[in-house]
Amino acid sequence: MNKKKIALITGANKGIGLETARQLGQRGITVFVGARDGKKGEEAAEKLRREKIEAHALTIDVSDEASIRRAAKQVESDYGRLDILVNNAGIMVDEQDKKVSEQSLDTWRKTFETNLFGLIATTQAFLPLLRKSDAGRIVNLSSILGSITLHAKPGSPIYDSKSYASYNVSKSAVNAFTVQLAYELKDTKIKVNAAHPGWVKTEMGGDGATMEIEDGAKTSVTLATLDPEGTNGAYVHLGEPLPW
Repeated sequence: MNKKKIALITGANKGIGLETARQLGQRGITVFVGARDGKKGEEAAEKLRREKIEAHALTIDVSDEASIRRAAKQVESDYGRLDILVNNAGIMVDEQDKKVSEQSLDTWRKTFETNLFGLIATTQAFLPLLRKSDAGRIVNLSSILGSITLHAKPGSPIYDSKSYASYNVSKSAVNAFTVQLAYELKDTKIKVNAAHPGWVKTEMGGDGATMEIEDGAKTSVTLATLDPEGTNGAYVHLGEPLPW
């Protein structure tokens, strides 16, 4: 039986997801590079293999339940278990020129379909494989923009950041799901946590971002490799807890 840890990172063909796969691979973990576009996933996996990382492409569209099921069957067929699931895939499609009350319902639905429902569907599909791990770890990519406490506090770093309403609320929901699932699994070997990567220089982060991609992956990697005494049901950025 393969004793190396097995990790799946969704949305891993670029940005924080790819760097998370790289850093996990550098620790000797076998990584599945999850991507909606199989060709892009294979190109990313090949890039990692050239860096001496054991990487495999996995086609998975978290907004497509059939795609998720096929991906879970492939991992089960190849390894029979999963040790780490990093729910990294996410979108930001808010109409930034519109107020919260003016965002179209289609925008809300599209955002939640990927950022929340896709994350839940992926977690449900892979949970049976995570239960077969000696130390399963689930990392849900959140954001400081999901902090209801900070959004409601005048003067906080994100108080005026309401231009991404559907994204913000979807991440608040991800935080809530994290707490619920962590409670369910608290007496198992599986740990569930939410990660705020930081404001990272990616396509989503934009030109004003302050963190390099290498640093943006660190929180996810730390939570993915927690020891048995590590945190469960937490909302974290670089080791520091964030207010819900």
